[in-house]
Amino acid sequence: MALWRGSAYAGFLALAVGCVFLLEPELPGSALRSFWSSLCLGPASAPPGAVSPEGRLAAAWDALIVRPVRRWRRVAVGFFPLSRVNACVDVVLSGVKLLQALGLSPGNGKDHSVLHSRNDLKEAFIHFMGKGAAAERFFSDKETFHDIAQVASEFPGAQHYVGGNAALIGQKFAANSDLKVLLCGPVGPKLHELLDDNVFVPPESLQEVDEFHLILEYQSGEEWGQLKAPHANRFIFSHDLSNGAMNMLEVFVSSLEEFQPDLVVLSGLHMMEGQSKELQRKRLLEVVTSISDIPTGIPVHLELASMTNRELMSSIVHQQVFPAVTSLGLNEQELLFLTQSASGPHSSLSSWNGVPDVGIVSDILFWILKEHGKSKSRASDLTRIHFHTLVYHILATVDGHWANQLAAVAAGARVAGTQACATETIDTSRVSLRAPREFMTSHSEAGSRIVLNPNKPVVEWYREGISFYFTPVLVCKDPIRTVGLGDAISAEGLFYSEVHSHY
Repeated sequence: MALWRGSAYAGFLALAVGCVFLLEPELPGSALRSFWSSLCLGPASAPPGAVSPEGRLAAAWDALIVRPVRRWRRVAVGFFPLSRVNACVDVVLSGVKLLQALGLSPGNGKDHSVLHSRNDLKEAFIHFMGKGAAAERFFSDKETFHDIAQVASEFPGAQHYVGGNAALIGQKFAANSDLKVLLCGPVGPKLHELLDDNVFVPPESLQEVDEFHLILEYQSGEEWGQLKAPHANRFIFSHDLSNGAMNMLEVFVSSLEEFQPDLVVLSGLHMMEGQSKELQRKRLLEVVTSISDIPTGIPVHLELASMTNRELMSSIVHQQVFPAVTSLGLNEQELLFLTQSASGPHSSLSSWNGVPDVGIVSDILFWILKEHGKSKSRASDLTRIHFHTLVYHILATVDGHWANQLAAVAAGARVAGTQACATETIDTSRVSLRAPREFMTSHSEAGSRIVLNPNKPVVEWYREGISFYFTPVLVCKDPIRTVGLGDAISAEGLFYSEVHSHY
């Protein structure tokens, strides 16, 4: 019977093609091939990558990612009066090659919360390269940093980009032509040249000299001596010149009245590390005061970054910083350090064992919003957290305050793949799906078991008035540039987010 059907089908195809030749003998060959392909309904006719999990997931994202009804028109991006390197020039180059150029040899790795010498730099770089983890450190010695920065900037193949969390977020927003961005510096001449035309810099923010971030990149599988990197990532270090006379956040807040933004994005708290405890306490009070000066009704997003000072992180959580902001962006290192510093759930976990467990991440996000987020009994504005790690992202929101979050989390994950691979759209041949195929949504309560389906890539679950949106990342196999991914992810997620009007 099957053989008869196959023969009949073949006969029908032959008859159809014969009719075409008879009726249209001059039909071009390309049209005939197109006609034949439309009749061949097997896998060979499917577009490249469409049948792979990566292809199905990318196609499902494209269908999900829609602009919100109410869109941001003007976004103000600034940073706290702690650091000039939140708007700077990134010098990006191979970490191993720079260390070799500095005359350093491979050895044992060791983490340093603050870098004081070239040897500290080498040890910290080796420590994090061995884990394949991103990190950012303060370099305390001005002259040594200047010497290293000069070697790095002039190194063959070194690339110069817009750098610093604030400037990177502003630049990402400015890529949307219908959106205007305010960026408070200080901004040097090279950075000003690199910024998008849609980025407005107040005259008070301009300065004569650029600040630099040194971004030491390494590739997956790259070796140095006995060291081999399990993942591609980067190690960032800088010297904080925060003792200048300008208070950038004051300039920023005073500019808001004229600019009239729909959204404010802040960063830079991590650059308080390396300062004395007394100065940290003083500046945290300045932070809270400055945020309170932002006009009521404007949502404020805070972008966190790598930190090592637990007392400082605990103060950020407990001393009114978290309740003063509306939204947070952070990665797996920052999330774990946060719960360790503030004695949250799973705080006894010393480090992630490979891919961060989804249930543990979910528990910590739930705790942050339950203990420090908006509720009827708590004067807090915090209602949203965007968590990102290499292979998946989670958006958690307090119900009733945000819309379009399925699109937002999908857009953030999509940009991680396109930016790392330096492509306009997802190239399924250059990315891989590495997220866990099954996971539990919680380990502190009876969570649900989720089985990942690439055709429905955003998974939702709910817990006591808090909604969670999970999506995998299509990880770039051979990333071109890893720096700034977290900033791009948060900016893209915010771009597709809609806040309800009661803010």
